[in-house]
Amino acid sequence: MLSKHSSVEEIESYTYNEVNPIDEIPEYFNEINKLIFANGKPIKDSEIVKKMGVWLKKHIKGGPGLSEPSEQALKIMISGKGGVCSDRAQVFNNFCVINNIKVREWGSTRGPYHKAFGGHSFNEVFCNDLNKWVLVDISYCIMFYFESDTPLSVVQLYENLRENKKITYKAFEDSFEIKAERITRNYLEPDTIPFLVCNYSNKTYDKYLSFFRPYVPVFIIHFIIYVFGKSYHYRFPLDDYRKIYN
Repeated sequence: MLSKHSSVEEIESYTYNEVNPIDEIPEYFNEINKLIFANGKPIKDSEIVKKMGVWLKKHIKGGPGLSEPSEQALKIMISGKGGVCSDRAQVFNNFCVINNIKVREWGSTRGPYHKAFGGHSFNEVFCNDLNKWVLVDISYCIMFYFESDTPLSVVQLYENLRENKKITYKAFEDSFEIKAERITRNYLEPDTIPFLVCNYSNKTYDKYLSFFRPYVPVFIIHFIIYVFGKSYHYRFPLDDYRKIYN
């Protein structure tokens, strides 16, 4: 119900920002944003993104998945009590919005579906200084490359991988440890299928989660949002999503 066929051309102009204007992002994100850039904000989008990523990685220990309204999720994550890759990707979306950087969220799965893998969430940002979309993994603070210093977009990464080209990756900060087996597991296996998360309204999900969360299981809240036609959906620009179930 949530999966849709698409193409690279159809998703090119999609952004999380279109659905989530700056004035709908909770004020707490602006408070934390001031801490992130307390010593000044870089001029280049790519450097702004890296600085946000470094701060978030240093201040978010991680833990269980949250399924909380975005402000509460960020508070829990900073307090060191939770946050998986999808939580990190979601809060990063909001920081990009308030810093006027185009962003979108992706996920990955396996075809056929691999229960042990489950999936992974990451982001993609449009950097004006590079004039292109760039894959950003906030969980590991890395970008991917092929034969140049210009980072790859999501589509470029998977197109190159499927041509068996050698991909490299680098952390935003040299002190960050990268476990190669995790990067291979989440990105570089040949049966990995990426999909774009579309139409996620932070305001809508915050509203429903805040109202129903104390009384109703999370999966039912998501179903209610779907019934009212306000749910996010997934777009598969490179693969037939039916491969997942074959």
